[in-house]
Parts: sequence; C-alpha cells; structure tokens
Amino acid sequence: MSSALKVALVQHVCTDDPATNIERVLSGIRDAHARGARLVLLQELHNSLYFCQTENPAHFELAELLPGPTSKLLAELAAELQVVIVASLFEKRSAGLYHNTAVVIDADGSLAGRYRKMHIPDDPGYYEKFYFTPGDLGFTPIQTSLGKLGVLVCWDQWFPEAARLMALAGAELLLFPTAIGWDPADDSAEQQRQKDAWQIVQRAHAVANGIPLLCCNRTGTEHAPDQSSTIRFWGSSFIAGPQGELLAEASMDEDEVVIATLDLQRSETVRRIWPFLRDRRIDAYDDLTLRYRDETDQ
Repeated sequence: MSSALKVALVQHVCTDDPATNIERVLSGIRDAHARGARLVLLQELHNSLYFCQTENPAHFELAELLPGPTSKLLAELAAELQVVIVASLFEKRSAGLYHNTAVVIDADGSLAGRYRKMHIPDDPGYYEKFYFTPGDLGFTPIQTSLGKLGVLVCWDQWFPEAARLMALAGAELLLFPTAIGWDPADDSAEQQRQKDAWQIVQRAHAVANGIPLLCCNRTGTEHAPDQSSTIRFWGSSFIAGPQGELLAEASMDEDEVVIATLDLQRSETVRRIWPFLRDRRIDAYDDLTLRYRDETDQ
C-alpha cells in the first residue's frame, strides 16, 4: 500500500426498485472517484430493501450468481475509474443455497475475492438464517492492488474474534458493509445506547488490531410488507484510524458519500507503541473455542 489512501463510503436510502438502488450506487461511486477516492465501500445488500424483516421464499428471486449482473456492472465501472469497490450482494451459489456475500473488485475490474458472512443473526426483523447459509471461506483477507482488505459483514462487526483473525492473517484495513437500525418501539435513550455500542465496538476493533476501519451503513426507514416490522436504519457510516479515532462520519438520515484520507504508515507506528500482537498470550486462550465455560467444564 502507498502511505496515503483516500477511501469512501456510499450511504443511501434503498427503495423497492433495484434499478433505482443500483443507480444510486453507481452515482455514489462516481462521486467518490471525482473526489479522489481509490477505494469505495458500499452498504450491506444495497440492491434492494432489507428483505430479511420477514421470511418469504419469494425474496430468493433477488439473489444472483457470482459473477452476475451486478458484479459485472461494478467490474466495468471499477476498470473505467480504476478504483477498488467492495460490494454486498445476495449470492445464489446453487439451487437452495444462498449467502450474504461481499465481493471485492480490483481496480482493473477483476474479481479479487469474496467473503461470505460468517455470523448470521436471527432476531425480530432480522430473520437472516432463513435466507443465508453461514460463510465457509473463513476469515481470510482479500489481496488487492491497494493491499490486503479484511472484509466482514454487519453482524460480524460485534465479534472481536473475526476482526482479530483478519488482522492475524495480514489485513491492512477492516471493512464492514452494514444494515443496522432501530426498532421504533425503543425509546430515545435505548436508541442512543445501541448506536453508541455499535460504533464503540468497531472502533475498539481498530484499536485492538492497530489498523483503520471502514463501516458503511444503510439509512432510511423500511417497513416489512406485512407491516409486522419497521426498521429505521441509523446511517452514521464512519471511518476510523488505527487508534479508533474518527476521521469521518455521515449523518443518520441523509444519502452521503463520506471521504477520508488514511495515513497507512500510522498502523506501523501505532503497533510499535501498542504491541498487542506481541503480548498476546496464545498459550492461554484455548477456552476461546468453548461455547461457554461452565464450572462442570473445569
């Protein structure tokens, strides 16, 4: 990687018209490129409304093969603009087998790699286990012309193990396409606690691993077709440096292209003064492979 890298996040409202959503994505990427960005991160499942609010087999029609129409379109744009694009797609792997997949398209338009979401939630309004098979590619950074990218997806962002494994495998940046928001039934204090926790835990991943982090979230309010659920996506996409410092942050409720310049030499400097990787007690972490440590397990 060069020492300075301008990066961008494309945050936007989604509609029930995929063509409109894709146009917003393409426009956002062009805007980011015009402002000097060489790496662009898109939000989770950016081609459609967040369909996981209900369990409906008809939504499987939204999935596409990889390579497929969206990845090919983004590949053409990446090659034209010479930017690296990290996209988030509903992957149809085979009949009855689907993944929540991030694809990394290099600046020459080639498919650098993909990451299949490992942690799959199953909560009210987030019925992802109905749609997505857990990832089987592990926590492996993807090599690009800009360096190694540690790409994770949404629910993965709450798990320090995922970020750590990406860093241990050589990731130079952490990137999180995301779709998270509030239940309108939660009061304002609870909403603030949730949003704060979401940002804190991710900034902590940057600190604990000494590398920058990019998180691109949806914005807008989306209703389940049967009105059983509503999510107000809180936007607030952000870019943090290797000490967790906020370099840029979007609003909660506006379409925005967020830009920041990363000084990638700082990761080396920070890891020298905070040598967490040196001081890890790898001889004492066996219990991390347990679901929970009961007294009877001792």
